[in-house]
Amino acid sequence: MFQTHCYDAWLGGAARDSKFFMWSQLGGTFPAPLFLFLAGISFAMVVDKLRQKNLSPNQIARTTIRRGAEIFALGLLFRLQEYAIALGWAPWSDLFRVDILNTIGVSLMLMGVMCWVVLAARNFRQPRSPERPRPEAATGDIRALITVAVLATAAISAFTPLLWTTWRPRFLPWELESYIDGVHNLGQPQPWMFPIFPWGAFAFAGLALGFLLMSARAKKISAYAFLLIGASGIVLVFVSKFLDSRGLKIYPVYDYWHTSPSFFIIRLGMLLLLTTFAYGWCRWGAGEWGFSPIIQLGKTSLLVYWVHIELVYGKFAILPHRSQSIVGASGGLLVIFLAMLLLSLLRTKFRGRFRGHHLAP
Repeated sequence: MFQTHCYDAWLGGAARDSKFFMWSQLGGTFPAPLFLFLAGISFAMVVDKLRQKNLSPNQIARTTIRRGAEIFALGLLFRLQEYAIALGWAPWSDLFRVDILNTIGVSLMLMGVMCWVVLAARNFRQPRSPERPRPEAATGDIRALITVAVLATAAISAFTPLLWTTWRPRFLPWELESYIDGVHNLGQPQPWMFPIFPWGAFAFAGLALGFLLMSARAKKISAYAFLLIGASGIVLVFVSKFLDSRGLKIYPVYDYWHTSPSFFIIRLGMLLLLTTFAYGWCRWGAGEWGFSPIIQLGKTSLLVYWVHIELVYGKFAILPHRSQSIVGASGGLLVIFLAMLLLSLLRTKFRGRFRGHHLAP
């Protein structure tokens, strides 16, 4: 994420036409899907924890949807801050731009609604005692949640090419249509926006994987589950390449790099491989060596994202935009990385002190 934003903002002249710049931006296609994918996994963990506390479907929905609304509100606040800082030259339409935080918030709310519907329906069909929940009922809940999450993932991916072209909801104000196809106020869907179609599919895919990892069978086989996840990722990569090579004319307009299910499938496969790699890294690799900058940054990812955007693209950017050589932009990238790591450490330290003081008698 850092390298994508820094090189995009600061490289200028011939450096923007170099292969170095191309590869730096190619790596930047993964952070956004990864954020949504991890949001889905963590959402499943939260829902499973609430289920273990024997909370009702309504209580689970209230907790999870409220969290999604909070993230969505933070996304709107971020846009308001950016507009206020750039007051005088930023267009008012920037207030309604659909950014990654907006999409994460909306996706969390949609996943909360999905879980509520599934759990409420199963509870209606098979009432259970809150004091003594049946193990088979819990297993059935997990299976149902996985099934519906997978179907939602497939539906979002499959309908994206249509909703970006022939099925565009033009009857909606562009401020709302942007959440479906990323049209903004430019008349055509924009690939640099983050609409629910296709981006929300990554969240639902993470939700399905999260519930799968919470299942009794996955816990039983432990590390082998992650090996199967990695193998599934490899299969998806080859499935994507196969589907694209067939040249099937399913959609009236085919755009592999922006809306096609094939591109979604290959990125999902890479995310599954990355999940297996992360598990191995944390269990047997450098994640066990001690301090990890990546893990530390992950603990305060929202704060780090918010601040670094302003220091890279905003009014307080540490380097002039589109004016640097590769060496100059790389130096700026190093400064951003170290500054965000320090900010993350300070945030963790003071948050721990505040909690300790608050809990002290």
